[in-house]
Amino acid sequence: MKILFITVSLIFLGCSQESNNAEKLMSYDFQPDLNKIPVEGCPAILNHEIRLLDSKEVINLCKHKDKVILAVNVASRCGFTYQYEALQNLFDGYKEEDFVILGFPSRDFMYQEFDDEGKVKEFCNTKYGVSFPMFATSSVKGKKANSFYQNLALITGKSPDWNFTKYLISKDGEVLKPFSKNIEPDSKEIISAIEGLL
Repeated sequence: MKILFITVSLIFLGCSQESNNAEKLMSYDFQPDLNKIPVEGCPAILNHEIRLLDSKEVINLCKHKDKVILAVNVASRCGFTYQYEALQNLFDGYKEEDFVILGFPSRDFMYQEFDDEGKVKEFCNTKYGVSFPMFATSSVKGKKANSFYQNLALITGKSPDWNFTKYLISKDGEVLKPFSKNIEPDSKEIISAIEGLL
């Protein structure tokens, strides 16, 4: 009986600690980097310089301001890689309506992305015909995450827990609750959320 009580107490304590950590993270006010020069008309969440995939070219995500954005951390050798097809179809279906998908290859989860960006680009182009913007391979969770994903985690209280986590951002820069890897890009839930923001 004593062992059972201790076990239950430890579980409760662990859950409380997780809850407190989540509340602490959610209680932070989003503070953009004060050293950044604001970009007129661009939400702070987009003011990040990110290198394009397999390229030396760096762009500011403000290039996509005034669009509904679906940001997705992707990988080429994952059980969810097939979602590229639905992502591309989604992009094709709504790109004329101020919608864009931004792909962020990452090796954070079981190293399921190629370490050569050239291979990532070739795979995406030849296997799935990806034409939405893809960015340099980077971390998307924790302290090593790229600056954009650090801010996504700060705002939502949630970093990606696996490949193909999806963050929807409105035209005015509001970040919605992320969609998990298990929610397909062409699901009613995601499509209706996108259409509600267009």
